[in-house]
Amino acid sequence: MGILEKIAEIEKEISRTQKNKATEYHLGLLKAKLAKYRAQLLEPSKSAGAKGEGFDVMKSGDARVALIGFPSVGKSTFLSLMTSTASEAASYEFTTLTCIPGVIEVNLVRGKYIS
Repeated sequence: MGILEKIAEIEKEISRTQKNKATEYHLGLLKAKLAKYRAQLLEPSKSAGAKGEGFDVMKSGDARVALIGFPSVGKSTFLSLMTSTASEAASYEFTTLTCIPGVIEVNLVRGKYIS
């Protein structure tokens, strides 16, 4: 549930709650939550460092492999050759700035590779 849905739900709860001495505390809590969510909506939380875009690879197959190494050693080229991904590769360092997931398809019949 996103912040906008939470705000709408709290506003709906406030509108249907009777206003009397017995419900003052409950309404105060709802208004405090509403103010907190509105502040979050206007100003995103300040986390410890800038986070980039993430990605998720669906679990499938027999293994997961990560290519880790020094710049300009051919990791992106190898990934492009082995999978059906398109990764930018150039002669300068740090060409590929994001993680690029890829899947290698291997045909196996009774434990033997078929080409």
